[in-house]
Amino acid sequence: MTPPTAHRGATLAVASMTCVQLGLAASIGLMDHLGAAGTAWLRLTWAALLILVVVRPRPGRFDRDTLRAGALLGVVTAGVTLCFMEAVARIPLGTASALEFTGPLAVAVARSRGPARAWAALAAVGVVLLTEPWAGSTDPVGVAFALAAAACWGGYILLTQRVGDGADGIAGLAVSLPVAAVVASVVAGPATVGRLDPEVLLLGLGLAVLLPLVPFALEMLALRQLEAAAFGTLMALEPAIALTIGLLVLGQQPGLLPAVGVVAVVLAGVGAARTGRRTPAPVAAALP
Repeated sequence: MTPPTAHRGATLAVASMTCVQLGLAASIGLMDHLGAAGTAWLRLTWAALLILVVVRPRPGRFDRDTLRAGALLGVVTAGVTLCFMEAVARIPLGTASALEFTGPLAVAVARSRGPARAWAALAAVGVVLLTEPWAGSTDPVGVAFALAAAACWGGYILLTQRVGDGADGIAGLAVSLPVAAVVASVVAGPATVGRLDPEVLLLGLGLAVLLPLVPFALEMLALRQLEAAAFGTLMALEPAIALTIGLLVLGQQPGLLPAVGVVAVVLAGVGAARTGRRTPAPVAAALP
């Protein structure tokens, strides 16, 4: 029987991935107006403001190690958001997703033992079949951005788990998201501010809730209940979710190989959920 905590963690992870794909689909119009980096910056900035209002962090709520890990998490959060958006602007989404998944896959392989490695391998095969990267563009700049996003995503998984263990609830996001917004502001803010108007700002606010605020919160909670290896393997479900949304919302019919890939990643995700239960780590007490 699947342990209850592993089942809850897997459910949270799947909900997060669904929000991500819906958020990406909804961001297309905004990206046409602000560009890839500008869209990422606006979403991160709104998300940072929202989390500060919701959590209202106190200086004494975090110990030094959690603050340090939260700041690093903010840097890699900005990195994965900016780099992936730039990759999608240059190469097909499926190709970018396949390349980006190498980050979580590396975490899964490095942290897995025994049967868990088999689930990671099955997930890798499924993602390749699902996305058919050989059929898309091979723009070297886009590939470089996707691989950079993969590296940031691997670090994001490990740091999210660490920050989640050091703070209660989603309080850790009150450290990481403002740092991510500052980093994104340095990179894309000056070139984007002049293109903002009330309608764009309101759209950015709505998108920030869908991506990244809700997914990041769900992932932080999921990583309290799943091993990093299992979580990394579960990330293979994201391209399958994207394919499903494309089928149901956009009427895009998958070919035979992508259909086989969906079956493979779903099986890998189920296997990861069944074997990836994590012994809960004690939450650090707030400092006086």
